[in-house]
Amino acid sequence: MSAMETHRPSDLRCGAVLDGRYRVDGLVAVGGMSEVYRGLDLRLERPVALKVMDPRYAGDEHFLTRFTREARAAAGLKHPAVVAVYDQGAGTPGGHPPFLVMELVEGGTLRELLRERGPMPPHAVAAVLSPVLGGLAVAHRAGLVHRDIKPENVLISDDGEVKIADFGLVRAVAEAKITSTSIILGTAAYLAPEQVSTGDMDARGDVYSVGVLVYELLTGRTPFAGDTTLAVAYQRLERDVPRPGSVIEGVPEQFDELVVRATARIPGQRFADAGEMLEELEVIVDELRLPHFRVPAPRRSALHDSTIEPAGRQTKALARAEPPATFGDDHHIETEYHSPTGRFAGIELAEFDWARQRAKRVLFFWVVAVLTLSGLAAAGAWTLGGNVSTLL
Repeated sequence: MSAMETHRPSDLRCGAVLDGRYRVDGLVAVGGMSEVYRGLDLRLERPVALKVMDPRYAGDEHFLTRFTREARAAAGLKHPAVVAVYDQGAGTPGGHPPFLVMELVEGGTLRELLRERGPMPPHAVAAVLSPVLGGLAVAHRAGLVHRDIKPENVLISDDGEVKIADFGLVRAVAEAKITSTSIILGTAAYLAPEQVSTGDMDARGDVYSVGVLVYELLTGRTPFAGDTTLAVAYQRLERDVPRPGSVIEGVPEQFDELVVRATARIPGQRFADAGEMLEELEVIVDELRLPHFRVPAPRRSALHDSTIEPAGRQTKALARAEPPATFGDDHHIETEYHSPTGRFAGIELAEFDWARQRAKRVLFFWVVAVLTLSGLAAAGAWTLGGNVSTLL
C-alpha cells in the first residue's frame, strides 16, 4: 500500500489547456485528493468545472482503470440533483494529472452556506434533503453508492438548485490502495460504522451519512468530536447519534426519529436506501405542513471569489465584513437580508419600495391639502372679521 499523506499541487496555471480542449480559468478549491478549477470547454464554448486529481495518481494504472470506470458510471446518472459529468481525462505521466470535466454549478457549497447562516429550521432542512435523497435514490437504483456524502459535496446554485457532486471518487481512490490523511479528515465525521470497521458498504452507508448531515443541518454541529480523526471515526462503533432535539430546542419529533433510524449502527435497522428515506421525508413534510422553501446559495463562496478580478478585491473585502446572515434574518428586509429571490413573504420586494414611495406621496399631498385648507380658513376668517361692522 502506498501512502499519500499530503496533497501535492498540480501546478496548473490559468490558461493551461487539458487534452487540447479544456482551458483552466481559475482555482476554486483544494481538497484531499484533487483541485477544482473553473474552466471553459473551447470546443463548445461552455463553462465547466475541472476536478484535477493529485499528480501522483497519474502513474497508477489501477487507479486510472477505476477512475475511468467510475466516471462512466457517474456520467450515466441523469437527475436534476446530480452534477453532470461530461468527460474525463486519464492524464499523462510527468504531464497533466487525471481530471474530470463536470457541470459548473454557479453558487457555492452547503458547507459555505452553513458557515454563513448556521443551523437550519426544519423547512429549510427538508428543502435541502429532498433533492439530495432524490439524486441518491437514482444512484442507488443503478447500483451506485456515493460513499462521501458531506456538506462539501452538496452544491447550491444561485438559482436555488441543490446538487450532489463527486460520485465514485472515494471508491476509485480506496480500490487503488492509496490512502490520505486529508481524505480521512474530510470524511470522518460522516462515515458509517461499517466503513470504519470493514471498509465495505452499500446504499445504507449513504443513508447513515445523510442522517449525520441532517443532524448537522438542524444543530450546526456533527454528532461526534475527538482529538484525532480516528477518534472521531471510531466513536460511531460504540455510540449512537443523539437526537437533534436533545441538542437544540424546536426540532420536531419526526426529524428526531428520521435521524435515529437513518443512523442506526446496525445497517439492517436503517432505511434500505435513499428512496425509502425520501418517502419518509415526504410524509414528515405533509404531517408538519412545512412550507416550500428555496435554498439560498451562499453569498460568499470560493466559486464566486474565483471570478473576482484584482480591481474588485476591495468590494470582496467589504462584503466579507458584513455581519453573518442566519435563516431567521429574513424579516430584516432593508438592512440585513437581501432575498435571493427578490421576494419577502411571497411579495416582490419592489412592491414594498413602491408602497413606501406611494405612502410618502400620499402624506405629502395630505400635508399640502391641510395647509391649503388652513390658509383658506384663516383668510376667510380675516375677511369676515374685517367686514363684521358692515354686516351688522
